Amino acid sequence: MPPSDRPLHLAHPWHGVSAAGSRPGTFHAFIEIVPTDTVKYELDKISGHLVIDRPQLFSSFCPTLYGFIPQTYCGARVARRCAQRTALENIEGDLDPMDICVLTEKPVAHGNIFVNARPIGGLRMLDDHQADDKIIAVLDRDLSYGALADIAECPEGLLERLRHYFLNYKQAPDNHRRKVHIAEVYDREEALEVIRLSELDYREQIALLDIHHVNLVAREP
Repeated sequence: MPPSDRPLHLAHPWHGVSAAGSRPGTFHAFIEIVPTDTVKYELDKISGHLVIDRPQLFSSFCPTLYGFIPQTYCGARVARRCAQRTALENIEGDLDPMDICVLTEKPVAHGNIFVNARPIGGLRMLDDHQADDKIIAVLDRDLSYGALADIAECPEGLLERLRHYFLNYKQAPDNHRRKVHIAEVYDREEALEVIRLSELDYREQIALLDIHHVNLVAREP
């Protein structure tokens, strides 16, 4: 590649990388935290850098690789799907990229990386009145988990650990006001539909806003 054709900057993990993975049936997953992290890392949405969101104050560690699928957004479509499936009212999207948990037998030293992940299901989680889905996926070609085709094949003990983590990691021992619950554990087909809706939400609510902003700047004297 000629020097003039090389990108001058790293792509933004949320906006600059396609959701589609490098192999059929996979998605890119940007990993923010790994099971050994004692602080919660999170992408700074403006800069694209990984920052420390907060220390893990209590004995709660995510049991899988955890991050998000780029160019997705939990907006109106994701919220409507949650409302349809749960018969709940006044549901909103959490206005973040679609979260994803990636199962692998291999220890990964740190986040701030992309992996190829193949969805097998998901957790329909609600944080107060916000849809906060967690897609469950396997690391592509992983020796232990790579052959799993659907959430029904996932070890029940691992699912219980995921449920426990997400139901408790935001709860301080002396504060029970937050209403977090998992309304549904869904299969691969539903996971793909939720991802599809989050991609549409992104295109409508994020990508078009960026294009509108660029056009406004271009017209400024």
